[in-house]
Amino acid sequence: MAFAPSGPEASFFEVLDQHRASLLATLRRGGGEPAGGGTRLASSSEVLASIENIIQDVITSLARNEAPAFTIDNRSSWENIKFEDSVGLHMISHCTTRKIKSDSPKSVKNFALILKILSTIYKLVQSNTYATKRDIYYTDSQLFGNQTVVDNIINDISCMLKVPRRSLHILSTSKGLIAGNLRYIEEDGTKVNCTCATAVPVSSNIQGIRNLITDAKFLLIVEKDATFQRLLDDNFCNKMSPCIMVTGKGVPDLNTRLLVKKLWDTFHIPVFSLVDADPHGIEIMCIYKYGSMAMSFEAHNLTVPAIRWLGLLPSDIKRLNIPKSTLIPMTKRDQMKLDSILKRPYVTCQPFWRKEMEIMGDSKMKAEIQALTFLSSDYLSRVYLPNKLKFGGWI
Repeated sequence: MAFAPSGPEASFFEVLDQHRASLLATLRRGGGEPAGGGTRLASSSEVLASIENIIQDVITSLARNEAPAFTIDNRSSWENIKFEDSVGLHMISHCTTRKIKSDSPKSVKNFALILKILSTIYKLVQSNTYATKRDIYYTDSQLFGNQTVVDNIINDISCMLKVPRRSLHILSTSKGLIAGNLRYIEEDGTKVNCTCATAVPVSSNIQGIRNLITDAKFLLIVEKDATFQRLLDDNFCNKMSPCIMVTGKGVPDLNTRLLVKKLWDTFHIPVFSLVDADPHGIEIMCIYKYGSMAMSFEAHNLTVPAIRWLGLLPSDIKRLNIPKSTLIPMTKRDQMKLDSILKRPYVTCQPFWRKEMEIMGDSKMKAEIQALTFLSSDYLSRVYLPNKLKFGGWI
């Protein structure tokens, strides 16, 4: 292994190693990774055939003097979402659907836009070329109106065809960063070394990266870029070596989630999240761990239920005597978000998470990770995280 050891002594990682052994034992009891049920990578011929079948249905409807319509699983209703601790949030097999009709004033434009993007996807797959969602938007920005319209339609098509988005030859522009003890090779042969002083952008083609090598003891997901950069400045990766850090710079994009999932599937090392002690931070952690409604049809490819909450815990605020002057009052919107999370199905199997959220709700205060700088400017990297990792301060 070519990684230079410069971190703590081996005894520092004893509790982490025990945690990893427990995770592996749980996997073995469950027969390894959960199989089936989710979307899978589809071959080009399968994608082309699926699109052809949809267009054939449109032509058949027109031949019968009927208005064609697309039928898409309804991903906006909790009734269609099932929770499993080993998978996260995923769609039930027989869920309710919605129709996008060509003869309805409300949906006729959406119907036309789906046809247009299906045509683009067909050409991409047929020619074995790729485009980003941004590229597709700029083919006719006036028609689409905004990027969100394109993003939603691509998700609808992926759900309708029952294939992952990357099988459609559509890539996302990555915003995430990665640093630490990791090397790999991109699909085009580029060798990537994440041990450099600066972070490496997350690849826009996670499916294509190969030959991943690491001796990391853990993976730390950092909610915010500012915190991530501060940890880099404090030389955290070297001080806690061997480890890996990832940030999605807030709500994670698809590629950052795919990378975290790939690292977990490949190495089965403990994965921890470091988020603000507020409803928004908890929401982001839940997306990595359990997934989201919008992408529930692809949960098996994206979620990492083994993720643990390392910090910032609401109970840490009182334990560390962080003064009230550094805290922020929760808004009505914060309270609504917290109440929404508390009602979600996965909270019932996370009693310690519930307790932390109740502490936050009772105090009506939230805290950013930066509140720890009141104790000292480098308290996060020098004291807080090392102690949490050494003594098992996660839930």
